[in-house]
Amino acid sequence: MSGTGRRDGRESDAAYNVSPLRGASTGTGVYLASPDVDVLYDRAVRAGGRPVLPPEDTGWGARRARVLDPEGREWSFGSHRPGRGRTR
Repeated sequence: MSGTGRRDGRESDAAYNVSPLRGASTGTGVYLASPDVDVLYDRAVRAGGRPVLPPEDTGWGARRARVLDPEGREWSFGSHRPGRGRTR
C-alpha cells in the first residue's frame, strides 16, 4: 500500500494532475467509438458528468459528444472509427 488510504492496493487518482478545460477540451482524455453517441452522452450526464459538447453531427459524417467526469477527466464519444472512412 502506498499510503493512499485504499485497502485494495490501487493508487488513488488524487495524486494525478487533471488538465483544465480550455474551450471544449482538456487536450487529453478517452475516446469511445460507438454508434450510440446520444445514449452514452445521456448516461454520462445522468451519472454526474458535466456536459461540454452536446451530441452533434460533424462535417465529416460522424456524430460526437463530450463530457467531463466528476473528477474533471474528459470523455469523448463518437461514431467515427479512425481508418474506417465515413460513418454515415
